[in-house]
Amino acid sequence: MKLLAIDAGNSRIKWGSSEAGEWLERGAVATAQAHELSEALRRLPAPGRIVVANVAGDTAGQSIRDALAPFSAAPAWVVSREAQCGVRSGYAQPAQLGPDRWAALIGARHLYDGPCVVVNAGTTMTVDALSADGLFLGGCIVPGYSLMKQALAGNTARLGLQDGAFSFFPDNTGDAIASGAVNALAGAIERMKRYMTQSGEADALVMLSGGDAGVLTPLLNESVQVVDNLVLEGLMCIGANDG
Repeated sequence: MKLLAIDAGNSRIKWGSSEAGEWLERGAVATAQAHELSEALRRLPAPGRIVVANVAGDTAGQSIRDALAPFSAAPAWVVSREAQCGVRSGYAQPAQLGPDRWAALIGARHLYDGPCVVVNAGTTMTVDALSADGLFLGGCIVPGYSLMKQALAGNTARLGLQDGAFSFFPDNTGDAIASGAVNALAGAIERMKRYMTQSGEADALVMLSGGDAGVLTPLLNESVQVVDNLVLEGLMCIGANDG
């Protein structure tokens, strides 16, 4: 049975068509151009199952519904649960966890049977702790790389948006801003791994996904596995097991 998975995030709506656990095709449209999703999905074979995680709001949600209207399968809209697909939630109120974070945790568990720090580095960066036995311990949310730079540009008089690159010892303002953002993001990941070690979850793997994964990977002093889209991986698992 063909499965269509859709991950609607703040910047992009990603989608993937799969069968028997293998991706057949994947693509994305800008969330600001969500109406283009209809054209992108029109050429796909009709899926037998559709699974959606949407954190992009009602307008994007309606565009997704419009794009899916030609298909007979009714979409399943992911809501975080107390337990699903081998992952248990330690969140105080499980349903309040973003469906993208929940799907990413499930994707990580599906790909790696051990303790891991599950990171999705996009518009925001989420850093979530998953224990060796599949318990979501908790996690944090920080502004993403571009959002940090935009915050400085919008809230200071002299730190406007400008080009810059990471450096150990930045010697100009552009590099200082870029390096500060990268160090803050890498630090959040490394501290979460340290917290896991202190709580008894030794040797956790950092599983990294999202548009800024390439910026962070070379600078992490950790074992890192980069996954193109952990949310889609989790949605595929949900669709295969909980449809």
